[in-house]
Amino acid sequence: MLERVVDAQPEAAGSDPTVDDLLVAAGGGDRAAFGALYDRTSARVFGLVRRIVVDPAQAEEVTQDVYLEIWQTAPRFDRDRGSAVSWMFTLAHRRAVDRVRSAQSARDRDLRVGARDLDVPVDTVAESVEVRIEHERAHEALAGLSELQRECVALAYYGGLTQSEIAERLGVPLGTVKTRLRDGMIRLRHLLGVTA
Repeated sequence: MLERVVDAQPEAAGSDPTVDDLLVAAGGGDRAAFGALYDRTSARVFGLVRRIVVDPAQAEEVTQDVYLEIWQTAPRFDRDRGSAVSWMFTLAHRRAVDRVRSAQSARDRDLRVGARDLDVPVDTVAESVEVRIEHERAHEALAGLSELQRECVALAYYGGLTQSEIAERLGVPLGTVKTRLRDGMIRLRHLLGVTA
């Protein structure tokens, strides 16, 4: 595709330097050559960017970024690997595609954040009743444990103690605490009807 665009705009014949010559000179730090390069190619580069980005304001920004990149990377241009215009179009195409992807990512992120922040009406009465019922079920299930299991579970979940701390507090071996907690949790799952 780039070759067709390049071929459609042949270089001026005569003693004027070619776009390749101007890019090489710009790579050497020649500002006048860079200015001439810009004058000769900016309309085509902007046209390519505009077709990809669509929004004229963003296309202008991308084109400006492309020419900044051309100025900074011109020393890397190698005539043996292709024409200057093709090299510049490749840079422009990459920048334009990056801008489109970035804009799409921003839109997707805004939609996710907007959906997350959307205030969904909540029935607080029903929610509080549901929480109270769950608390009562958990309390009844705890009552279905043996005293030793209940004590270990309470210290672990309500007291925030580790298994080692529970063993130390109760004066029992660590293995005993682990067994009581495991058996207590299995019994709680059964009493609460948790299957997984």
